[in-house]
Order: sequence, then C-alpha cells, then structure tokens
Amino acid sequence: MPLAHTLRPTSLAEFIGQPELVGPNGTIRKSIELGNIPSMIFWGPPSSGKTTLAEIIATTVEADFIRISAVMDGKDELRKVVDSSRKNELFQQKTILFIDEIHRWNKAQQDALLPYVESGQITLIGATTENPSFEIISALLSRTRVFVFQPHTPQQVFIGLHRGLHFLKKGEKYEIESAEKATEDLSKKPSKTPSKKTQKLIKLSKLEDEALQLLSQLANGDLRFALNSLELAFEISNGLLSASVIETATQKYLRYDKNGEEHHNIISAVHKSLRSSNPTAASYWICRMLAGGEDPIYIARRLVRFASEDIGNSSPTSLLLANAVFDTCKQLGMPECGVALVQLAEYLARAPKNNSAYVAYQKAMADVTAFGNLPVPMNIRNAPTKLMKEIGYGKGYEYDHDLPGKKSDQQLLPDQLGDRNYFG
Repeated sequence: MPLAHTLRPTSLAEFIGQPELVGPNGTIRKSIELGNIPSMIFWGPPSSGKTTLAEIIATTVEADFIRISAVMDGKDELRKVVDSSRKNELFQQKTILFIDEIHRWNKAQQDALLPYVESGQITLIGATTENPSFEIISALLSRTRVFVFQPHTPQQVFIGLHRGLHFLKKGEKYEIESAEKATEDLSKKPSKTPSKKTQKLIKLSKLEDEALQLLSQLANGDLRFALNSLELAFEISNGLLSASVIETATQKYLRYDKNGEEHHNIISAVHKSLRSSNPTAASYWICRMLAGGEDPIYIARRLVRFASEDIGNSSPTSLLLANAVFDTCKQLGMPECGVALVQLAEYLARAPKNNSAYVAYQKAMADVTAFGNLPVPMNIRNAPTKLMKEIGYGKGYEYDHDLPGKKSDQQLLPDQLGDRNYFG
C-alpha cells in the first residue's frame, strides 16, 4: 500500500494538523469528549485530513462507520445505510455516514438525506473541496455544522515526513508523544528548522534533513503528496535522500483546480491586483493559472472585462489593447501568448482607474428590472409613417445639431425615471 495509507493516523494523538478543531480546546475534540457528535460538513483542500478525522471520530465513539462516495453511490446505497442504521439502533449504536465529495450529489439525492439527519437516525459527515454555500442545499446545511479544514503547514508536513522516513528505514511505525504537541512546539518557534524536541524523534543526517525541509515546502500543504513523494524518492535513491532527489520525485507540483474554488480564488486575485495597480501581483497570479493549465483565452477574456469595468474611458486604449491580446492568445496559444498576457497586465495595472461605466450599467439595469417595459417618450419615437405622425410620434423632437449649443433639454427618459443621472 502507499506510504500515506500505511501511516494513516488512527487516533487524535497521531492526527496532524487542524489544531483549531482537534487541539486541546478544539470544537470537534470537545464534541468527542462529550460523546455528542453532530452532523457535520468538512470543507477543505485535498489531503487536509477530512476522511481520516471522520474515521477517528467513529472509532473513538464506537460508532458504525459507513463510507460511500458521492461519485459512485446514490439513493440505493443510502437505503442500505438506513436499513443498517435501524439495526444499529437496536443495540444503541450510532451510525456515522461519511459521504466523500458530497458536493457531487444532486438536490434530489441531498434531499433524501434530510429526514434521517434531522431525526438523528444517521450522523452525517460530508467531505467536500467545494464551497458548501454553493454546493450543499440550504436545508441540509441548516442541519449540519460546517468545519473549515486548512492545508497542512510546512511544519506539520515536516512532522509527517519524519514518521514516513522512520517507517521506510525501520519497517515499523513509531510512537510519537503527540502530533498536536509537536505542532504546538513548532508554532511557538516559527522557522524553517524544526525544534530539538521534534528533531529527536528521528535522528537525521544533514542531507536528509535538508531533503525533508524542501519536500515540506514543495508539498503545498498536501501531506499525502509529501509522503508518497518521499516513498518514491527513497526508492529511486536506495535510501540516500537529498534535495536533488526530492526535486526529481516531486516534478514541480502545483495545486490548481480549473473547475473548483481555487480557480475562482485566483482569478479574483488577478482582478483585485489589477484594481490595486500592482502589476507584479497580477502577473504572479496569471502565471499561477497558466502553470496550472488554465486556458489563456479565459484569462484574456477576464482582462477585457477589467478594461471596461475598472478603467473605462479614463484610458480607452486599454480596451483596444485588451482585445488585441485576446486575439493574440487565440492565434499563438501557450506558451507564446503568456508574455502578451503579462504585458497587458502591466498596462492595465498602471492605467488610471475609473469605474463610472460599471456603476452606470448597474444603476441602469436596476431601473430596467424595477420598472419593466416603460414606454419611450413620444418626442423621441421614430415616425416613418403618416399615421404615426398623426398620433404624436416624434412630436416636439429637437434636433440638437440645429441648436446654438448643440444640446437640448428635451425629455429622453420615461416619465417614471424623471431626471436620473447614472454618471453624476
């Protein structure tokens, strides 16, 4: 089995990370101690400990732990779980249903859970990498508690890698005094070098120590990736770890989900960096997206939008350049068009900002929504036929070019809107 699976923690003492949830004063720890486990949604990035913690909770409170996947299983599997929970009730045993990737269940499937969660017949623990506010129906959210899982810190990954290296060398697990205590000790002395208290768990050579420090940084908070990369590095080097071996094993890992929340977070970072006139930050986030496999056309389209929304007529050439880069991306593709995107980002970031067009658009659309199909004033209606002229179409219209100041004060908006000014 993969090293990450072999070393999966089986108790809170072994669990690494999420101190706000399972630390001495953690909410979930308190619930376990009281034996009162509510239905919960665990929201966090991959490999942040969601499944592992769910299993530990079930083991600690001696509940029947049933795991299903929202990708593979549906209502039929849920019916089996319900039947099993009824049998467990006869022996006064709790049933914890863990649904991996619960955001992939549709509304009807999530609705089917409601009566069993509400009655307490089933304690639900759902795991998701997506924002529950958008992916979980409100009725189910109101019956669960949402806990946010954070990526592992480099220090926490470092602790896990110590365990992994010990297993690879000795072929056996070892007892750590407490992962939470080691994590707490590291947090008190934030540095790239772990404390003596942590280092003494396994005696490392200097090269091994440097290799694990590097891997703890490259893992981007993903402990599973770190352990599996360690296992590969150990195998290809015959146990002679070094920084160069780690680099070979990891092969430049980046976490970026083109269809998930990280996609929305990073494009938001691009937009806000441009708005703050910071070309360096904007370029960094654009490159993060490109490195993660994002379609450059999507990024270019968002920059075209920015040129109108945040710059507008304070620098009309911004929109012209944005459209030119959009065409460039279509013609060149990656990697050649990456430079053009960064060129555009610098121009947009340094351009003067004006969102008057965006504000006016919002106000106008609000009036359209609020008032519906208001009639066009008669004076500015077109009158191509005799009948239309006779009933007043175009009556009183003033041709602005014939006026001394070439600007009239005639009514141009519907009566209900009065003298609105979206730009004032």
